[in-house]
Amino acid sequence: MPHWELIIFLVFLPALFCAGIIALNLVSWPRGRTRGGAPGPIAVLIPARNEESHIETCVRRVYASRIQPQEVVVCDDHSEDRTKAILTDLQKEFSSLKVIDGRRLPPGWIGKPHACMQLAEVTECEYLLFLDADTYLEPSGLERIFSLFSVRGKKKQMATLVTAVPRQITGTFFEHLILPLLHLTYMSWLWLPLIWRSNDPRFLAANGQILAVKRSTLEDIGGFSAIRSEIVDDMALCRLAKTRGHTVVFADGNGMARCRMYRSRLDVWKGFSKNLYEGLGSNPLALLAVLALYFVSFLSPFLGLIYALVVDHSSLLQASLVGIGLVYAIRVALAVRFQQSWLGAVLHPFGIVGLFMIAFNSFRWTLSDSIEWSGRFYVARAKRRSH
Repeated sequence: MPHWELIIFLVFLPALFCAGIIALNLVSWPRGRTRGGAPGPIAVLIPARNEESHIETCVRRVYASRIQPQEVVVCDDHSEDRTKAILTDLQKEFSSLKVIDGRRLPPGWIGKPHACMQLAEVTECEYLLFLDADTYLEPSGLERIFSLFSVRGKKKQMATLVTAVPRQITGTFFEHLILPLLHLTYMSWLWLPLIWRSNDPRFLAANGQILAVKRSTLEDIGGFSAIRSEIVDDMALCRLAKTRGHTVVFADGNGMARCRMYRSRLDVWKGFSKNLYEGLGSNPLALLAVLALYFVSFLSPFLGLIYALVVDHSSLLQASLVGIGLVYAIRVALAVRFQQSWLGAVLHPFGIVGLFMIAFNSFRWTLSDSIEWSGRFYVARAKRRSH
């Protein structure tokens, strides 16, 4: 194939492919149903470490749900702020609220799986909803989440694990720039129904901000101790469930809950650096492959435009403009559907460059055994597993 033809195809065909996949996902991504009952006794379980800014609203929104859980339990994981004091005050108002003190973190464990394990131990409910402390349920959120256990996967098996992406709230400039890339990543290269229609664990996406699981499924896969060394615990748990033949549903949680995951540039930097490389199995080839996909799909049309203007190549110019148009059509569609920041859509190329910088830092953190989150430092994944 001639040199120019290859370049011309590369500046718009990948974006066209992503636009097609996203269009399919926008109409097929399940949102759950409202006005449904709970499939059984529900426990809402909230791991909390240094969550004084979120924990009160999180708990209040659980109790404001249209269907009430049988139990609400919070694990205070050695918080160094006012989290425990706030929970003590909430217990005076909500007598059924149970608060447990987290045990000391053993070697080889990550903080969140350890807290979730302790939460699962103190309830006997069959349906467990693990909810991040910065995630606020909508009134119909529990109905939507648990209605998805009726979804049938391969061989007509009912779902036993549901994970969902809540509406992502952004405030600062770096949040506007980077957070919308979550939905772009989830929806661009995988037809999402394959997650529950196939038992192949390679077809997978997950979000631990909302994760509901049947107790029997959790016990079958070995509980949280089976993923004790995993920083990206949501993907690890769902992958293990699919490997054992369970049906995992990945849902659009925009109507289930909302979450402001990070509140500053530093939080975004640390949070994505913690997850990105680990989420790819700490595999450098996987990291290069993902960055290559991002480059050809969402950055090459802009570079093609610059190159076309420099060399005065009309066909490349036209192809680049088509590619840019497709990219912005994608970003506008996602911004409208998921109520995302328009600033992030307009400044799309800068967001992709920011993601590349975070990916490099994530790789660097792992190599230097300096993965940091919530006041704790972790060594690389292979060393954690050796414990």
